[in-house]
Amino acid sequence: MAQCVQSVQEFIQDSFVPMVAVLCSEDAEKVTRKNNLNFSELVRPFCRLTSEGHMRDPNNQIQLVKNLKISVSNVVTQPPKPALIRRLLDEVVSVCQPADALVANVITAGDYDLNISDRSLKASVPWYNSWKETLGELNTSKFYAATTPWFEAYRENFLQSMPASEHEFLNHYLACMLVVSSGEASPVEQFLKLSQEQHRIQHSGEHSFPKWFIPNTLKYYVLLHDIAEGDESRADAVYEDMKQRYGTQACYLLKINSHTSLHHRQIPDPEPSRYKTSTNAEDLDSLDSSTKDAVPNNFDSHPLQLDHPSDPGGPQETLEALRAVAPGPEGKKQPGVTSHGACLTLNDHDRIRQFIQEFTFRGLLPHIEKNIRQLNDQLVSRKGLSRSLFSATKKWFGGGKVPEKSINELKNTAGLLYPPEAPELQIRKMADLCLLVQHYDLAYSCYHTAKKDFLNDQAMLYAAGALEMAAVSAFLHPGAPRPYPAHYMDTAIQTYRDVCKNMVLAERCALLSAEILKSQTKYSEAATLLIKMTSEDSDLRSALLLEQAAHCFINMRSPMVRKFAFHMILAGHRFSKAGQKRHALRCYCQAMQVYKGKGWSLAEDHINFTIGRQSFTLRQPENAVSAFRHILINDSKQAASQQSAFLREYLYVYKNVSQASPEGGLPQLPLPCIQSSATRVFFGHDRRLAEGEKQAATHVSLDQEYDRDLSQQWRELEEQVVAIVHRGVPSTFQPTQYCLNSQTDNTRFPLAVVEEPIIVEVVFRNPLKVPLLLTDLSLLWKFTPKDFSRPQDGEAGEAVSNEKEAHSLKAPLKSDFISTEVILEFSMSLEETKVARLKLLPHQTGELHILGVVYNLGTAPSPAEGVPVGDGLTVRGRQDLEIQGPRLNGTKEEKTSVTHGPDRRLDPIITPHAPAGGEGSAPVLPRPAPSLDPIITPPMPLLEVFFINFPTGLLCGEIRKAYVEFANVSQVPLTGLRVVCKHPEFFTFGSQAAPLTPLSPTASEHCSAYKTLVTEQAAVSLVSPAHFGAGAGGPCPGVVHIPLPDAVLQPGASVQLPLWLRGPDHEGVHEINFLFYYESTEKRSKLSHRVLRHTAVICASRSLSVRATARRSNTFQEQEDGPGGSMLVFVDVENVNTNESGVREFHIVQVSSSSKQWRLQKCINPSKDKDSKLTSRQRGKLCFRATKCRTTEATSKAQEKYTFADVNLGNEQIISATTPCADFFFRRCPSAEAKKKAAVGHGGLPHPKGWESGEEDLTGVVRKCSEVDLHVIVLWKAYVVEDNKQLILEGQLHVALQTIGKEACSLTQKEEAQEMVLLKFRPEHPPPLARPSMEQLSYLIKTNLHYPESYSHPFPQRSLCMVPVTLRLSNCSLAQVDVIIDLRHKATSPETLEVHGSFTWLGQTQYKLRLQAQEIHKIRLTACFIHAGVYNLGTPRVFAKLSDQGSMCETSQQNSMPALIIINSV
Repeated sequence: MAQCVQSVQEFIQDSFVPMVAVLCSEDAEKVTRKNNLNFSELVRPFCRLTSEGHMRDPNNQIQLVKNLKISVSNVVTQPPKPALIRRLLDEVVSVCQPADALVANVITAGDYDLNISDRSLKASVPWYNSWKETLGELNTSKFYAATTPWFEAYRENFLQSMPASEHEFLNHYLACMLVVSSGEASPVEQFLKLSQEQHRIQHSGEHSFPKWFIPNTLKYYVLLHDIAEGDESRADAVYEDMKQRYGTQACYLLKINSHTSLHHRQIPDPEPSRYKTSTNAEDLDSLDSSTKDAVPNNFDSHPLQLDHPSDPGGPQETLEALRAVAPGPEGKKQPGVTSHGACLTLNDHDRIRQFIQEFTFRGLLPHIEKNIRQLNDQLVSRKGLSRSLFSATKKWFGGGKVPEKSINELKNTAGLLYPPEAPELQIRKMADLCLLVQHYDLAYSCYHTAKKDFLNDQAMLYAAGALEMAAVSAFLHPGAPRPYPAHYMDTAIQTYRDVCKNMVLAERCALLSAEILKSQTKYSEAATLLIKMTSEDSDLRSALLLEQAAHCFINMRSPMVRKFAFHMILAGHRFSKAGQKRHALRCYCQAMQVYKGKGWSLAEDHINFTIGRQSFTLRQPENAVSAFRHILINDSKQAASQQSAFLREYLYVYKNVSQASPEGGLPQLPLPCIQSSATRVFFGHDRRLAEGEKQAATHVSLDQEYDRDLSQQWRELEEQVVAIVHRGVPSTFQPTQYCLNSQTDNTRFPLAVVEEPIIVEVVFRNPLKVPLLLTDLSLLWKFTPKDFSRPQDGEAGEAVSNEKEAHSLKAPLKSDFISTEVILEFSMSLEETKVARLKLLPHQTGELHILGVVYNLGTAPSPAEGVPVGDGLTVRGRQDLEIQGPRLNGTKEEKTSVTHGPDRRLDPIITPHAPAGGEGSAPVLPRPAPSLDPIITPPMPLLEVFFINFPTGLLCGEIRKAYVEFANVSQVPLTGLRVVCKHPEFFTFGSQAAPLTPLSPTASEHCSAYKTLVTEQAAVSLVSPAHFGAGAGGPCPGVVHIPLPDAVLQPGASVQLPLWLRGPDHEGVHEINFLFYYESTEKRSKLSHRVLRHTAVICASRSLSVRATARRSNTFQEQEDGPGGSMLVFVDVENVNTNESGVREFHIVQVSSSSKQWRLQKCINPSKDKDSKLTSRQRGKLCFRATKCRTTEATSKAQEKYTFADVNLGNEQIISATTPCADFFFRRCPSAEAKKKAAVGHGGLPHPKGWESGEEDLTGVVRKCSEVDLHVIVLWKAYVVEDNKQLILEGQLHVALQTIGKEACSLTQKEEAQEMVLLKFRPEHPPPLARPSMEQLSYLIKTNLHYPESYSHPFPQRSLCMVPVTLRLSNCSLAQVDVIIDLRHKATSPETLEVHGSFTWLGQTQYKLRLQAQEIHKIRLTACFIHAGVYNLGTPRVFAKLSDQGSMCETSQQNSMPALIIINSV
């Protein structure tokens, strides 16, 4: 239970006090009414004795009476009505609320810190967390208990309002004060009348109420003297006469009203609550300490008694007095309340206190002592007992327990009544007297004896009362040898409730027992007892008891916090049913502290819903809105109907709040949820839609998903083109960002352009299962005008905002600064996530801050019902867009703390034009001028690109011609148009020297993409790579300058340019990114540019696979080969198409070559069919003879030029040295050249110390012997059937031959994944120097044998046949070579001997020669045969080495092809 102001002993002792009645004359009432009080109210604050009293028990032992309190009240002749009692108790609880000024009381229960105070309303709601700060103020104590003064006030008033009953005497009057004024004409006669009135009320039988303890009631005569008006000598004389008549112990002279002036009265009341009002607290310290022990809102006198006819007070006045002292809505007392005790001084207080002590010690206690003796003697004589009851106390306390029958076995005799003189009632009466004067041991003995007698008679009401008081006496007895009999209380409660059906007595018994159990730390038993006492007959009682049970759960040794919260919810529900709205709200708020944040969403929703309703009922609309808001912002698990009820309540409450303060700012709305981090901002113009066959550039839009890798590619492309234009990347360069999101770099202020829209995409999520309807949705912004072209000493203009206009926005808002678009309706279905794109159009330069969104929140009609959930209720509010930047992780401090950087995507700067670093760069902005009128500067140009006849599917290597249209849709001209792409081999705009082509797509519909001639002669052309944008000194091949007419595109103008496309070499879907770069013609202080993006998606299908190999020729033709020699090129073409694209067959129409050293001369295929046709999966082989370029073709001026040679296999010859064939060749070559150089280079490794220039020359010389550097271009046509029409497709494939004997393929194999390399932390020895391989050294010398193919010899006449043979040696290197020729080698394998036979070389068998660079040397040899046959003359072995490499051994040279000779016998 909650902690009480009083201890348990004080509480029980004050619950059963001697009752004293008061009868006043009319004049005496007039004297007391000067203080706005009657007599009982006047003396009530002084009814607790501050000194000890003494009395003797029946055994003549002195008993101390400490801290005794008496109850003084006017005589009431009618019992109070139960309805009035319930009304009083309800008012008592209602007016007693927690004090606002108290420090928050925090209880630490397990893992919870529970705030149990009036601040719990703020502490428990989820939107208020400052209550945790109070923990620091209360950390000096280990345990904090909560106080519930409303429960104490209810309990005390409940006990005092209990009507007197027949089965007990605790609420019966023991004495009666007869009060007469000294101003009476005959005070003695008036005393006689009052005495007779008291006797009539008690003994006439006319009044059953009040009850009197004993027939001989003590009468105490009080003479009341008004010092201000009365005659003091006469009062003294009357008092002397009274002492003679009634004795000094039965009368008293009380003098009051010492103060005469009422205007300067500053003496406070001794106990404000006793006088039903409050006074100043200046002199409270001077009062007796007994007055400070009182509980606020405590009424010791009978609150419902009927006063004397002269006393205007009564039950209704009591309730009105309660309302008068009740705090108002703001916790303040009601004004205009009359003060009490104004005529009393501190001396009067002392006189009243002395009067009460005299009455108690000299009148009441002796009277009680006498009656106890008399009752003891009567009982002893009637029972025939040999000893007094007191002598048997020890036996009763220590004796065995008498067997008792259970409640179920006893008959229902609750209505049994004993006569007043019955011995059982006399025992009970004696026990009650002992209990009232703190004689607990004798009281327990009497109760124990009476209990057995009542049980024997089955008088259950009496027995229950005896059991209850026996347990109380045993507990209060300080030295009791036996423990507290809790089972007595349990039996009494069960009897009251189940047998006697008296819930009032059962409640009193439960309240007493619970307090006793709490004092013994038996909180579980106390909670169980309190919960059992809840019922449906009284919501207020059930609520209070459930609340106390909840406090028991958190006061256990192991706090049961969830049970506390659950029972607080039950208590709040019962408080609500009882009409106690503030207490209900408090209980729910305290329970919320346990349920919040634990995942119990249904419980949280119920609690918040109730808090919202109760707060609205109590006129706390802000708290109500906050509670309902919390229900709606969380992911609710409620059913749709319940969610609609929540939303309906919220809309209704919010509507009332907004109507109460129409001039206030727009409040925050909870629905729908905004995913702020997903907000995207787009800066750009609305693109025109493509018409007909035109395809617009994709550029950037909000419909595209953000790809970090793709964004990095666009950045690299922009850096590439900026580096070409500016001859290096500027240090302030920042990539253009058209769309900002959570993954982009938002640390710098983005730049927007005047008169170009800003689109903000806001992601809304409806967490409810109820459709929502947002109307008049728009953005909130704040704009500061600035002119960035003015001097730096300028100042910014005054900030403007659209918040005021947004209150009643019905149409698009246009202003001189920003135009705001309004979405009239934005519907969201249940649990839907939907995006809204809101647009702003800036008209002036300056700084823009997008604050949030504003809209009307309502409910969309249900599809099934067609009626809005909220009955058409809509509320207008806002939601702020608060975006948290990325977490910083750069410095040590940032790593050890949680620090977030800025996110400025909603704070764009409006500029007339972008700075040189691009739109996304961070400019160094000058300070604006004082004037707010910006200088009108030309805006940026705006380019739109359309593609005409742009294919979506191509064969690998297919050439297709398309057109591109460039349109300038701005008001200023543009220039410097360039395009950059990661795949330059995919497209070309043609060379500078390109022949004329058709100017429109229609004119070129049936034309070939190549330039063709009708000829059968092999064409040879010299071409410079610079004409096609390539070459060592040329620009980057990925950046292409687009030729515009006059290099400028005027405003509103458009131009169409041809574009050749070539299908990628690998099949699949390819995404090719184009970045178009353009500038403004007006270049002032800084160069500006803009970019346009386009992504082309091409699906490539397989076409042909080309493999080529170069071999040295075995023949020697002096005229055709020339001094450079010749070689054979074998081309293997395979149709790898799978007919997926409808291709019937491929025709190889031409094979061209491009090289600086070699050219194809002719095709030496044995087949007579020159046009090679390949159907699916067919393979064709072609053989070509290649020769060195002639001297005229390889002049010094043409050293950097390429020789294009065309070998026509069809009727038409394609000029490969022109666009587009040469373009795609040169666009493909740089990658091959780069790979070649990387493969030949040294890998960037440092040269070792022993490195010499000769070593490097050696590698180069040897490599060039086997180097070919010949590019083969295979041009083909494909016949495709599509829509019953035959189409002819063209294409070309490239094969780069680098080395003799090494096969090259048009389809490069995919590079294998690079193996993981271990990290090396220590420097190792440098790698060994790369020397030429044996294979490379074997190509130094080329050998040819010249001999007759057949030779006839008459072997019968001459046995030896000698044939002359010429051995031709060619030095292929550019250095001197030492050659060794060995003719002694013979074939030793049996197979060779069997096929070719054996012969012998005659003459010198070994030669040593030194050949100069590229020297040709001939040696005449003679072969000797002994019989006819076929012989292989290719047996000479040739060894060679470079002359200047003395340490190098000779390397065997590559053998030539077999040289067969036929020897015939004649």
